[in-house]
Amino acid sequence: MKKSAINPMPEYFDRYIDLADDVPVLEALAVSLYEIDHLKIADWKAMGDQVYAPGKWTAKDIIQHIIDTERIFAYRALSFARQEPQRMLSYDEDWYGNHTNANQRSIADLVDEWRAVRLSTIALFRSFTPEMMLHNGKAFSGTYSPLAIGFILAGHQRWHFRVFKEKYLPLLGK
Repeated sequence: MKKSAINPMPEYFDRYIDLADDVPVLEALAVSLYEIDHLKIADWKAMGDQVYAPGKWTAKDIIQHIIDTERIFAYRALSFARQEPQRMLSYDEDWYGNHTNANQRSIADLVDEWRAVRLSTIALFRSFTPEMMLHNGKAFSGTYSPLAIGFILAGHQRWHFRVFKEKYLPLLGK
Protein backbone atom coordinates (compact mmCIF):
# COMPACT_ATOMS: atom_id res chain seq x y z
CA MET A 1 0.00 0.00 0.00
CA LYS A 2 1.26 3.44 -0.94
CA LYS A 3 1.46 6.65 1.06
CA SER A 4 -1.49 8.03 -0.92
CA ALA A 5 -3.72 5.35 0.72
CA ILE A 6 -3.28 6.88 4.20
CA ASN A 7 -6.67 7.90 5.58
CA PRO A 8 -6.94 9.88 7.72
CA MET A 9 -3.68 11.77 7.35
CA PRO A 10 -2.46 12.27 10.92
CA GLU A 11 -1.95 15.84 12.02
CA TYR A 12 1.54 16.75 13.20
CA PHE A 13 3.05 13.60 11.67
CA ASP A 14 2.17 14.72 8.14
CA ARG A 15 5.43 16.71 8.15
CA TYR A 16 7.32 13.42 8.29
CA ILE A 17 4.98 11.52 5.97
CA ASP A 18 5.38 14.26 3.35
CA LEU A 19 9.13 13.53 3.21
CA ALA A 20 8.56 9.89 2.28
CA ASP A 21 8.09 8.78 -1.33
CA ASP A 22 4.64 7.67 -2.54
CA VAL A 23 5.69 4.04 -2.95
CA PRO A 24 4.53 0.87 -1.19
CA VAL A 25 5.31 1.10 2.53
CA LEU A 26 7.75 -1.83 2.45
CA GLU A 27 9.65 -0.08 -0.34
CA ALA A 28 9.75 3.16 1.67
CA LEU A 29 11.19 1.25 4.63
CA ALA A 30 13.68 -0.58 2.38
CA VAL A 31 14.82 2.76 0.91
CA SER A 32 15.28 4.10 4.44
CA LEU A 33 17.44 1.06 5.24
CA TYR A 34 19.49 1.81 2.13
CA GLU A 35 19.88 5.40 3.39
CA ILE A 36 21.19 4.08 6.73
CA ASP A 37 23.60 1.77 4.92
CA HIS A 38 24.91 4.67 2.82
CA LEU A 39 25.17 7.18 5.63
CA LYS A 40 28.32 9.29 5.56
CA ILE A 41 29.39 7.98 8.95
CA ALA A 42 32.61 10.01 8.84
CA ASP A 43 30.58 13.24 9.04
CA TRP A 44 28.55 11.93 11.98
CA LYS A 45 31.74 10.83 13.77
CA ALA A 46 33.44 14.16 13.03
CA MET A 47 30.66 16.02 14.84
CA GLY A 48 31.75 14.58 18.17
CA ASP A 49 29.83 16.35 20.93
CA GLN A 50 29.22 19.52 18.91
CA VAL A 51 25.71 20.96 18.77
CA TYR A 52 24.48 23.88 16.70
CA ALA A 53 22.81 25.58 19.68
CA PRO A 54 22.66 25.11 23.46
CA GLY A 55 20.31 22.32 24.48
CA LYS A 56 20.34 20.61 21.07
CA TRP A 57 21.24 16.99 20.58
CA THR A 58 24.62 15.63 19.51
CA ALA A 59 24.89 13.42 16.41
CA LYS A 60 24.80 10.37 18.68
CA ASP A 61 21.71 11.71 20.46
CA ILE A 62 19.96 12.12 17.10
CA ILE A 63 20.64 8.52 16.14
CA GLN A 64 19.47 7.28 19.55
CA HIS A 65 16.32 9.40 19.19
CA ILE A 66 15.56 7.84 15.79
CA ILE A 67 16.05 4.36 17.29
CA ASP A 68 13.83 5.09 20.31
CA THR A 69 11.13 6.64 18.16
CA GLU A 70 11.13 3.68 15.80
CA ARG A 71 10.74 1.21 18.64
CA ILE A 72 7.84 3.15 20.13
CA PHE A 73 6.09 3.60 16.80
CA ALA A 74 6.65 -0.05 15.84
CA TYR A 75 4.82 -0.97 19.06
CA ARG A 76 2.02 1.39 18.09
CA ALA A 77 1.84 -0.15 14.60
CA LEU A 78 1.60 -3.62 16.14
CA SER A 79 -1.06 -2.46 18.60
CA PHE A 80 -3.14 -0.81 15.89
CA ALA A 81 -2.78 -3.79 13.54
CA ARG A 82 -4.08 -6.01 16.35
CA GLN A 83 -6.96 -3.54 16.95
CA GLU A 84 -5.89 -2.50 20.44
CA PRO A 85 -8.85 -0.48 21.79
CA GLN A 86 -6.84 1.60 24.27
CA ARG A 87 -5.30 4.96 23.45
CA MET A 88 -1.50 4.80 23.23
CA LEU A 89 0.48 6.87 25.70
CA SER A 90 2.40 9.92 24.61
CA TYR A 91 6.17 9.85 24.16
CA ASP A 92 8.29 12.68 25.53
CA GLU A 93 11.31 12.60 23.22
CA ASP A 94 13.25 15.04 25.38
CA TRP A 95 12.73 12.90 28.49
CA TYR A 96 13.98 9.85 26.65
CA GLY A 97 16.86 11.87 25.18
CA ASN A 98 17.94 12.97 28.65
CA HIS A 99 18.02 9.38 29.90
CA THR A 100 20.29 7.62 27.41
CA ASN A 101 23.96 6.80 27.28
CA ALA A 102 24.22 7.57 23.56
CA ASN A 103 27.24 9.82 23.99
CA GLN A 104 29.18 7.01 25.66
CA ARG A 105 28.63 4.76 22.63
CA SER A 106 30.32 4.81 19.25
CA ILE A 107 28.58 5.99 16.09
CA ALA A 108 29.24 2.56 14.58
CA ASP A 109 27.52 0.81 17.50
CA LEU A 110 24.52 3.13 17.28
CA VAL A 111 24.24 2.65 13.51
CA ASP A 112 24.40 -1.13 13.96
CA GLU A 113 21.51 -0.94 16.42
CA TRP A 114 19.60 1.45 14.15
CA ARG A 115 19.99 -0.98 11.25
CA ALA A 116 18.82 -3.92 13.40
CA VAL A 117 15.76 -1.99 14.55
CA ARG A 118 14.90 -1.04 10.96
CA LEU A 119 15.22 -4.68 9.85
CA SER A 120 12.90 -5.68 12.68
CA THR A 121 10.40 -2.99 11.65
CA ILE A 122 10.50 -4.21 8.05
CA ALA A 123 9.81 -7.77 9.24
CA LEU A 124 6.89 -6.51 11.34
CA PHE A 125 5.36 -4.60 8.42
CA ARG A 126 5.88 -7.58 6.12
CA SER A 127 3.67 -9.59 8.54
CA PHE A 128 0.71 -7.19 8.22
CA THR A 129 -2.11 -7.88 5.81
CA PRO A 130 -3.51 -4.94 3.82
CA GLU A 131 -6.48 -4.89 6.21
CA MET A 132 -4.18 -4.70 9.24
CA MET A 133 -2.30 -1.79 7.64
CA LEU A 134 -5.52 0.24 7.62
CA HIS A 135 -6.73 -0.43 11.17
CA ASN A 136 -6.81 2.96 12.81
CA GLY A 137 -5.69 3.29 16.39
CA LYS A 138 -5.80 6.08 18.92
CA ALA A 139 -2.78 7.90 20.23
CA PHE A 140 -2.30 11.05 22.24
CA SER A 141 -2.22 13.11 19.03
CA GLY A 142 -5.15 11.59 17.19
CA THR A 143 -6.01 8.62 15.05
CA TYR A 144 -3.71 6.94 12.55
CA SER A 145 -2.89 3.56 11.06
CA PRO A 146 0.07 1.19 10.78
CA LEU A 147 0.34 2.32 7.16
CA ALA A 148 0.77 5.92 8.31
CA ILE A 149 3.33 4.80 10.89
CA GLY A 150 5.46 3.13 8.22
CA PHE A 151 5.68 6.40 6.35
CA ILE A 152 6.15 8.40 9.56
CA LEU A 153 9.25 6.30 10.28
CA ALA A 154 10.71 6.67 6.79
CA GLY A 155 10.03 10.41 6.79
CA HIS A 156 11.18 10.97 10.38
CA GLN A 157 14.59 9.63 9.44
CA ARG A 158 14.75 11.98 6.44
CA TRP A 159 13.66 14.87 8.67
CA HIS A 160 16.67 14.31 10.90
CA PHE A 161 18.99 13.82 7.93
CA ARG A 162 17.84 17.23 6.69
CA VAL A 163 18.41 18.83 10.10
CA PHE A 164 21.87 17.26 10.24
CA LYS A 165 22.72 18.57 6.77
CA GLU A 166 21.36 22.08 7.37
CA LYS A 167 22.39 22.69 10.98
CA TYR A 168 25.25 20.35 11.84
CA LEU A 169 27.35 19.99 8.68
CA PRO A 170 28.03 23.76 8.56
CA LEU A 171 29.84 23.30 11.90
CA LEU A 172 32.28 21.11 9.96
CA GLY A 173 32.61 23.70 7.20
CA LYS A 174 30.47 21.64 4.80
